[in-house]
Amino acid sequence: MTVISVDAMGGDRGPAAVVAGIGISARQNADVQFILHGDEAALSALVAKIPGLSDRVRIAHADRVVTMNDKPSQVMRHGEGTSMWSAIDSVKSGEAQAAVSCGNTGALMAVSMIRLRKIAGVNRPAIACLWPSRNAGGFNVMLDVGAGIEAEAEDLLQFAAMGASYARNGLTLSRPRVGLLNVGTEEHKGRAELKTAHERMSEAADAGGFDFVGFVEGGDIPSDRVDVIVTDGFTGNIALKTGEGTAKLISDLLKEVFGAGLLSKFSALLAMNSLKRLQRRIDPRRVNGGVFLGLNGTVVKSHGSADETGVAAAIALAIKLARTGFVERLAERVASTGRTGQDAADTKAGTAAAGQETEPKA
Repeated sequence: MTVISVDAMGGDRGPAAVVAGIGISARQNADVQFILHGDEAALSALVAKIPGLSDRVRIAHADRVVTMNDKPSQVMRHGEGTSMWSAIDSVKSGEAQAAVSCGNTGALMAVSMIRLRKIAGVNRPAIACLWPSRNAGGFNVMLDVGAGIEAEAEDLLQFAAMGASYARNGLTLSRPRVGLLNVGTEEHKGRAELKTAHERMSEAADAGGFDFVGFVEGGDIPSDRVDVIVTDGFTGNIALKTGEGTAKLISDLLKEVFGAGLLSKFSALLAMNSLKRLQRRIDPRRVNGGVFLGLNGTVVKSHGSADETGVAAAIALAIKLARTGFVERLAERVASTGRTGQDAADTKAGTAAAGQETEPKA
């Protein structure tokens, strides 16, 4: 029996949307149970409205809520007793295999790090998201999209290993193609840490179980050239928010165009099936859920404004990862990739030093 721990109180739409999302998930997954964290009285009333859900849900009462305005540092010191803290603790104790929250991203990462701790050898965790793409499976993986701001070459190498592991377990790709986001595909372009990361990824690809395609550009993010896009959290978060905003703009413009007049409305009626397929393809709710990678436990961050459809999508992702032994596999792959990358770097440094020693003196 898979058990998913859910923070019911942190989202913009309140616990009603979260419980409704759990209801959808429960109907789709007969072998999953849920631990719901938050105000017991309010949650009990919401759960009781959905037939059959009470038998699948255990409510863990939490008096306090982490708001979107709370600073991560404050939550780290004083977050015990909140629904977010309680949800993560259920994973830490082994009661649940994964946690889902719509709450404050920074606070959720802080609580997850302090309660679950980083996997041995991981410098910094990353948030990975699914991005609609031209690939056969319909999605690419991109990380980091907001766990941190900067990333050194070693961090980017670890992101590649973690992203490839996520693609294997989340998208069932046996050997994912990994690309490093840059301002161009030429090897001489980009910052120094990107060039170093490029070398390290090339050397560690076999140990990491992925194919390294080199530098990729922004236009490649939704393409079929790559399966995993690696970047720092600053760039990744801007790209993610830009993509979400563009998808909404396209949706709004289509509504305006097809609602402009009687002929336009008739055209929309004729194209209804095609428009529904397009809407589904660009609907951000389908890919709702950023996964925290590099921790001793699976945590899925749902969008704060997610409705029941978005919450159900985040839970579905958590269920899929929980069933694959994802964290253990990721830890093994990161360790293997790190050893290979370090060995290659040491060999290169040793060769350079030997060359300097044998140079004839002027």
